Amino acid sequence: MIETFTALLFAHALADFLFQTNWINANKHRPHVMLLHGAIVLVTAQAAIGRPDAPELLALAAAHLVIDGIKTWGRFTSLTAYITDQAAHIATIAAVAAYAPGLWASGPWSAFPVLLPLMALGAGLIIALIAGQYAVSLLMRPHGPRIRSAGLRLGGQQIGLLERGLIFLFILTSHPIGVGFLVGAKSILRFGTATKDQRTAEYVIIGTLASFGWAIAVTLATQGLLSMLPALEIGALRP
Repeated sequence: MIETFTALLFAHALADFLFQTNWINANKHRPHVMLLHGAIVLVTAQAAIGRPDAPELLALAAAHLVIDGIKTWGRFTSLTAYITDQAAHIATIAAVAAYAPGLWASGPWSAFPVLLPLMALGAGLIIALIAGQYAVSLLMRPHGPRIRSAGLRLGGQQIGLLERGLIFLFILTSHPIGVGFLVGAKSILRFGTATKDQRTAEYVIIGTLASFGWAIAVTLATQGLLSMLPALEIGALRP
């Protein structure tokens, strides 16, 4: 079961965060765009499992469309709605994996067990970086209009991506102390801003803690998933 879940989780991360462009996200209220997104969900799941003929994947894609339809046409745009939406997607993935645990084993990729930890790492990294970006953005959106920014365009987003990526790397390589150094470095770099403007300081602190918390939680979840999969060995893909 865990093998099928891992492959489908990786496919979900690709479909919802890498292959879902800003245009698709902004136009999902149009039925044909929603169907396009559903097709992407189906194809990525089929590719990850290696089974284009599996009816369970059609059911998974249909469930994905229903969940996204409720969120889109119900105009639920809060952070709570976003987390609920993603939780529902993961729940449907778990349900399909429980119903058809042998999907992965019946596909051609099962001959390469090293793919599973790579998929787990890929899913974790995408969720830590890109899904985290959306979550932090939704959390900070109500405070944004009150903050004057003279920084680089999209500078805050790029900093967030880098810090979450570093946290992912530090924890997975058994160097969690690096997270402490990262907090210290960011505190020093932001010290000047914090002492001049309390509102901006609080904005930065909230955003930083949310970004760090998201990255830590996702990385620990990735560690847990990896512990249930075959160990990643260098050279395992060689014939």
